[in-house]
Amino acid sequence: MNHAPIVARPLILLGAGGHAKVALSLALAAGWSVRGVCDPELARVGQREWRGLQVLGGDEAAAGLDPTQVGLLNGVGQTTGSAGPRRRLFDDLTQRGFRFPPLAHPGATVDPSALLDEGVQIMAGAIVQADCRIGRNTIINTRASVDHDCEVGAHVHIAPGATLCGAVRVGDGAFVGAGTTVVQGLRVGDGAFVTAGSLLTRNLDARQRWPAGERSQTAPEE
Repeated sequence: MNHAPIVARPLILLGAGGHAKVALSLALAAGWSVRGVCDPELARVGQREWRGLQVLGGDEAAAGLDPTQVGLLNGVGQTTGSAGPRRRLFDDLTQRGFRFPPLAHPGATVDPSALLDEGVQIMAGAIVQADCRIGRNTIINTRASVDHDCEVGAHVHIAPGATLCGAVRVGDGAFVGAGTTVVQGLRVGDGAFVTAGSLLTRNLDARQRWPAGERSQTAPEE
């Protein structure tokens, strides 16, 4: 994981959907300055302000900013088990030299021994216990619990109220649905999908679903 220090710069929010609202609240609660928002739909309809932020334009406006002067806040959500749009935005802009600081809400509990990579978002009421490792661009959402020695990969979403018991391994791009419990010591493979409200009691291979045979969620990504 990359643990290079990130200089505190004003942030620009990317996206203006439901997750963006929570990400904005997270950043402000954590004491960051957010100077504007980039969102294609707001730009398309000519909206100039959103939740008190100046609308700077669409994705092209973000790419045109100076990465030495601003940091970025990823407000694109992951609600369908596909990290695609959120991951592509993060990867494209980090390759252009932008930084996404890891953020933890002051109402979250994060053990000092936990390692948070770039772009991690720890939302209000979440718990991250001792010796956990959380990969880049990952969301630990509202009231989720990640117990000791868990390793969560990059571009993962641990949805609201989900529980990872001790020493769980979650692969890159996986999705653990709201209210789910993953039993201690298990492995959730890359791109795997665990449906909301599930109890996972066995390892889940890459790109597999639990429970098996469940239909995909179709809600659009924010």
